[in-house]
Amino acid sequence: MERREWLKMAGLAAFAPLGASCRSAGGSKLAKVNVSPERVIRTTVGLRPFRPAGFRVEKETIEGKTVVHNYGHGGGGMSLSWGSSYLAVEQALPTGATRFAIIGCGVMGLSTARLLQKHGMDVTIYSKDIPPNTTSNMSAAWWSPGSTVDPSERTEAYDKQFVRAARFAHRYYQNYVGLEYGVRWRPRYNVSEDPPEPGGHDLIADLFPEGRDLEPGEHPFPWPYVHRDWTMLIEPPTYLRALLRDYRIAGGNIVLRTFDNLDEVLALDEPVIMNCSGLGARDLFGDETLTPIKGQLTVLLPQPELDYIMVGGGLYMIPRRDGVVLGTTHERGEWSLEPSRTEMHRVMEGHTEFWSQMAST
Repeated sequence: MERREWLKMAGLAAFAPLGASCRSAGGSKLAKVNVSPERVIRTTVGLRPFRPAGFRVEKETIEGKTVVHNYGHGGGGMSLSWGSSYLAVEQALPTGATRFAIIGCGVMGLSTARLLQKHGMDVTIYSKDIPPNTTSNMSAAWWSPGSTVDPSERTEAYDKQFVRAARFAHRYYQNYVGLEYGVRWRPRYNVSEDPPEPGGHDLIADLFPEGRDLEPGEHPFPWPYVHRDWTMLIEPPTYLRALLRDYRIAGGNIVLRTFDNLDEVLALDEPVIMNCSGLGARDLFGDETLTPIKGQLTVLLPQPELDYIMVGGGLYMIPRRDGVVLGTTHERGEWSLEPSRTEMHRVMEGHTEFWSQMAST
């Protein structure tokens, strides 16, 4: 979509650019986001593979072929990738197989592949697309495994699976911190106009260091309730490109192809199939509980001075090197990959109002 067309349809041309900086009570400067329609460089759409019962890591035998499922992570796929893949590999290794097929080349497929390679296995990835053309490339992304289960279907067994995956992933991601993989620690500010409700990441609260509530005089944000902690910011273009490189250097094969039905999957030569197909599992493996949650991001020109994450009030801001990412949208059951004009306008308007009210120095 051309910027001029977007400006016209969104009705945002009259919004004034926002800039400047502000300072917390402790003296650390927090730069403002420069929100302006003229700074929009792209809008992206991805479909999160949501499963109400939570992500599935399970081994089964189908017509004599071993299949290990690893899909349905909703909005937590990037965060949980190493941990969920670890659980999947944990189930796959006892088969005694040395050759593995992986369906899907997003973050889940690549993570599973790399863990198998570290065990000396021969791995082939079968996928329609590879980075940068995967759903994982559309992720925001920072380490915060949310929107993975419907609260009404959450069970004790799921919580145990989630915690194991989250803790492994959090520790393993730290091996990739640095410019080469595009992973870095950043402070995160969770802001709210109302007192936050209990829940969220209570099971893994200790994985967000230095977490504490800030008093009104300790932050420059326009909303009174602010919680600050630290987490890892992940840059999908850099990170996925590096994982794909590592996989190939380690001897991994990639076959670009599609599968029209389960029979074609089961016809693969490898004795064990790792199903990392995301939403594709709905048709290939008949999981009709899978549903898309459409997510849309508006990306502004980079601002190197931004060094923190902001989340709250249906908005978030992620300062990546390839652009300042603004969100968020959650359109459950929506399969369209076309940008929504209504949601685009809501996000830009919300960010314009928020940052215009932020205290300046």
